[in-house]
Amino acid sequence: MVSRSRPRLYIFNENDIKKGIATDIYFLRTYEILKNKGLCGVRVRYEIHAYSLPKGYRWAVFAGLEEALSILEGRNVDVYALPEGTLFKEYYPLMVIEGEVCEIVYLETAILGVLRFASSVATKAARIKKLAGDKMVLFFGLRAMHPAIAPALDRAAYIGGVDGVSGAFSKEILGVEPKGTMPHVLILVFRDPVKAWKAYDEVMPPEVPRIALVDTFYDERYEALLAAEALGSKLWGVRLDTPRSRRGDMRALVEEVRWALRLKGYEHVKIVVSGGIDEEQIAQLRDVVDAFGVGTAIACPKPIDISMDIIEIFDEEAGRWVPLSKRGKWPGMKQLYRCKPIVEDYIDTPDKKIVCSDGSEAKPMLRKVMERGKVVVDLPSVDDIRRYVLDQLRYVEL
Repeated sequence: MVSRSRPRLYIFNENDIKKGIATDIYFLRTYEILKNKGLCGVRVRYEIHAYSLPKGYRWAVFAGLEEALSILEGRNVDVYALPEGTLFKEYYPLMVIEGEVCEIVYLETAILGVLRFASSVATKAARIKKLAGDKMVLFFGLRAMHPAIAPALDRAAYIGGVDGVSGAFSKEILGVEPKGTMPHVLILVFRDPVKAWKAYDEVMPPEVPRIALVDTFYDERYEALLAAEALGSKLWGVRLDTPRSRRGDMRALVEEVRWALRLKGYEHVKIVVSGGIDEEQIAQLRDVVDAFGVGTAIACPKPIDISMDIIEIFDEEAGRWVPLSKRGKWPGMKQLYRCKPIVEDYIDTPDKKIVCSDGSEAKPMLRKVMERGKVVVDLPSVDDIRRYVLDQLRYVEL
């Protein structure tokens, strides 16, 4: 048993992950056996794919590619992948890693970890945004996961389509301006919501929207009117974070608050709802709410079960790649040909000419993104990836 006199954070740094320290013991044992038997130089092709999706899901979002490439950077491998943000279904090839087996084998844990995590979060964010439509979705879920992965969490949620993330670091790391409202602690310390809202208005720069939290001490309708009277035209909106024990019929509560604001001439004040928001609540409230704050539902989503398996081994004597896989997997190198996202896609061998139903030629989606450990494409920004996801969402249904 390990004993310590001081507490520590149980995290790896970036270099530890790239070295392959974050791995399962059986991969290190496999590496030692292959090395001992002179088989480290066997060239293989690993395919990364999802052979199943969560129940009721028709598609998922491929995310985490940039981090996977960072793990592989500097190694003698070639990588083929779908563009990050691509919508996919079961059996689609997402990524292929080609190289000597000992360059790759003990990195599987870390590669799958970043891809599963990011794809699961991005998929849930995309589902939420698809339901919300033109209503704003803000991601407030950092507290639901380990702080070591906060940047990866905000990145995956933003890629999936949310309109804003709350991480204070997001501007520096992701290039995304953080968004948020105010916490209950601010109001509780002032012991008076009006004093807290006015202090917020006095201290915060003008470009920060004035969104008042209106459920701390009194009835939501009463506090919403107090906020409107206190801040007037400067008030962008009010946020209802009503606890479950007081919630009742949330739609009726929102309609009551909106009616009261309109009756007093505060039609400009928008309504933000947060607290336990998931797909069901989005569907129920999207026509009466202006924005949603979503946390745990996106941060702790149903997992996208991405796997990594050998599909080909290079035969040195024959000088060619030989399809080979374990039972239940599809052997051989594949290509995804796209006509319309999910609606009309084809999986076939590489270098095929596939004609779409409208007569156009299908686009091959897997492309070489890394050669001998060096990235050979321009990596898109998170804004570019987000736009790509939102464009595809136009073609699909939940």
